[in-house]
Amino acid sequence: MNYCSACGSANIAFKTPPGDERSRHVCQDCGVIFYRNPKIIVGCILERDGRVLLCKRAIEPRSGLWTVPAGFMENHESVVEAAAREAMEEARATPDDLQLHGIYNLKHISQVYMMYRGKLRDGRAEVGEETLEVGLFQENEVPWERIAFPVIREALEQYFKDRARGEMRLHGADMDRDSGGIVITERKSVSYSP
Repeated sequence: MNYCSACGSANIAFKTPPGDERSRHVCQDCGVIFYRNPKIIVGCILERDGRVLLCKRAIEPRSGLWTVPAGFMENHESVVEAAAREAMEEARATPDDLQLHGIYNLKHISQVYMMYRGKLRDGRAEVGEETLEVGLFQENEVPWERIAFPVIREALEQYFKDRARGEMRLHGADMDRDSGGIVITERKSVSYSP
């Protein structure tokens, strides 16, 4: 951080403010503390007639690979509103009956994914500005080796396991990077009735 967005000063220090436990950027002139918090990403697994909606990304990162409709939550919206908005933006799709499917912590990049599951209204989806292609896939048709992000693969795998079991569960996982790529350091699933 080079300048204070409150007063414009270039006198910024990275230090632990009084009463805090973590180092933060602090303006030495006006005293404003700048907190950098995790980003929230929301998405949804939408099903129609046993198939799930996937979108081929038209933007980086991971352009040309497949994902579910997902993206960053905006200010002044709920997580469910954000999930529905992402479905509309990326696939011109309208979700129904969204239920929380999983919460995934990506500590190495300070992101939290909140994934929902629901129904694809009318079975309609179209290419959006951030999408090259959309499609509905049975589990055995999913391009597993072309899924854009490990967290999306994890969410889809748990979804299909739940469906096969006949019981939808709430999932959670902590994911981190090691020398072999992204690994799940902790996984939990619980039964629940929404």
